[in-house]
Amino acid sequence: MKRRTRIRKSVRRPPSLRPFFWDYNFSRLTWTADRDLIIARILAVGNWDSIRWLCRRVSDAELCEWLVLRRGGPLGKKSLRYWELILRIPKEQVDAWIADPEREKWNREYGEYAKQFDFWSNR
Repeated sequence: MKRRTRIRKSVRRPPSLRPFFWDYNFSRLTWTADRDLIIARILAVGNWDSIRWLCRRVSDAELCEWLVLRRGGPLGKKSLRYWELILRIPKEQVDAWIADPEREKWNREYGEYAKQFDFWSNR
């Protein structure tokens, strides 16, 4: 399978992403200033179309680096396992992220709310 390595510079946010940024002024979000927020929100609560949009703008290597630097970011266990397989992140590394007590705190506080948006909970 050929891996994406090129990053597209021009980034238009389709209106379909607006619901995932309910707590932000969507028209003021920019890729340059809000890249981390956009990636985190789409990975955490985005649907399949929003994930496809993100993957057309961010290379696999960059997405992997983003997850590694943030120890999985705001992702739940199922989403982390998915990206582990897609991006070939070592299982031991993802296991450590999932076992981290801080992640459990995040899951308790944010998890119930995020479930309504979680792509994987609908599968």
